Amino acid sequence: MPTANTPASTILITGAGSGIGRATARTLLAQGWNVVLAGRTEQTLHEASQGHPNALVVQTDVSSAQMVSSLFAKATEHFGRLDTLFNNAGTFGPAVSIDELSEEDWDKVCQVNLTGAINCAREAFKHMKLHGGGRIINNGSISAQVPRPRSVAYAVTKHAITGLTKSIELDGRPFGICASQLDIGNTASDIMDELGTSHGALQADGSRKVEPTFELQQAAQAVAFLANSPLTVSVNQLTITAAGMPYIGRG
Repeated sequence: MPTANTPASTILITGAGSGIGRATARTLLAQGWNVVLAGRTEQTLHEASQGHPNALVVQTDVSSAQMVSSLFAKATEHFGRLDTLFNNAGTFGPAVSIDELSEEDWDKVCQVNLTGAINCAREAFKHMKLHGGGRIINNGSISAQVPRPRSVAYAVTKHAITGLTKSIELDGRPFGICASQLDIGNTASDIMDELGTSHGALQADGSRKVEPTFELQQAAQAVAFLANSPLTVSVNQLTITAAGMPYIGRG
């Protein structure tokens, strides 16, 4: 955490206009960080930033390599350097099995969850390689470990994030670049409403179960823990779930 005697650290957060991204942006701004808020909708980004003087809002579609390159250029110009990337933007996609998954829907999920994550990680790695290191935090999911029924596109892309995280951690070693994956289960957010956790989410045995959730602020604190960890510490993977949710022993 930055102090009065040290320059403020800078984090770039994708998907910062809502959910975990918004909660994390506000948490780190309150801790004295400079925060770059990136996302598709400028209005929600400004609402998330609350007009904080240490916030920079940049409307961005992470699936566009050109827009991501411009995002990092603007962030560097404004704050000088970036210390951390929270690679958070993602989409759940359609609730279908593989035989029902259309090519169009698969491409849409991949464009955000995979191409978007790669685009941002690439730019962050290049920047950190030139500026003495940094940390890349990838938002995985417990679906990167144990899928939900009828979530094939989401589960496959989140499993791929694990490969991305491990590859960055390995290739970043000579340059002081650490990579962490945060696997979250059941924050109280819009996506949980879509999954039906409050009235009965589909389980592996075909039943439906009301699942517990936990506050977004707790997930934001987990991101802050990773972001504030020194680069002498590597946290490869961190799992945080609602207590009692069907994750351990899922199925």
